[in-house]
Amino acid sequence: MKRALVIIPTYNEAENIRSIVPEVLRQDPCIEVLVVDDGSPDGTGVIVREMMTSEPRLHLIERQGKMGLGTAYVQGFKYAIREGYDYVFEMDADFSHDPNLLPEFLKEIQEYDLVLGSRYIRGVNVVNWPMKRLLLSYFANVYTRIVTGMPVRDSTGGFKCFRIEVLKAIDLDAVHSNGYAFQIEMSFKAYRKGFRVHEIPIVFMDRRVGVSKMSKKIVREAVTMVWRLRFQALLGLLK
Repeated sequence: MKRALVIIPTYNEAENIRSIVPEVLRQDPCIEVLVVDDGSPDGTGVIVREMMTSEPRLHLIERQGKMGLGTAYVQGFKYAIREGYDYVFEMDADFSHDPNLLPEFLKEIQEYDLVLGSRYIRGVNVVNWPMKRLLLSYFANVYTRIVTGMPVRDSTGGFKCFRIEVLKAIDLDAVHSNGYAFQIEMSFKAYRKGFRVHEIPIVFMDRRVGVSKMSKKIVREAVTMVWRLRFQALLGLLK
């Protein structure tokens, strides 16, 4: 049986982690979960360790302090490669990504190399976001599509599934971005390396509990990253 790993980065997600992990695991017996916790002061890592005593499909990497989303995923990708998984998911801990869609991703990844959950294929499918943030996200994706030429309508989304071959083909040590920029960088590198990228529609639900990790720094990084990626591709420097 093929093995799938759902990577869930956490920082202060104690209110969500007890609920999200069982929901993910019940979707398919091939699915396992890796929580990458950045030393959450609220005890998220402690809760995960407790859950692991009765759930062999749950794994944990604990890091010393808040190191960022991108580095959390990169560490998770390296774990997935080392442990021999076939498919690797990115997913948020806060239920903004619906665990019930995981079987649809698993179905589509049989035909493609990278499957992206898109909020903007069929109109705008975002619930409970303020208009300012919604417009920022929508036009950031339009901007990214124009600058990079990547035929993807939602390149900043964080609900996606990779074939392990994609992650092996990307120099993970050369990935240093976080947030929106990280999502753009990974999808763009997969696309430019000739992998088959496919989008499926999702509805994005704003977090149930907890605090958003969005910041102006994350937005600025994404704005500059797209130009860096474009020039690296033009100069043949993309790794």
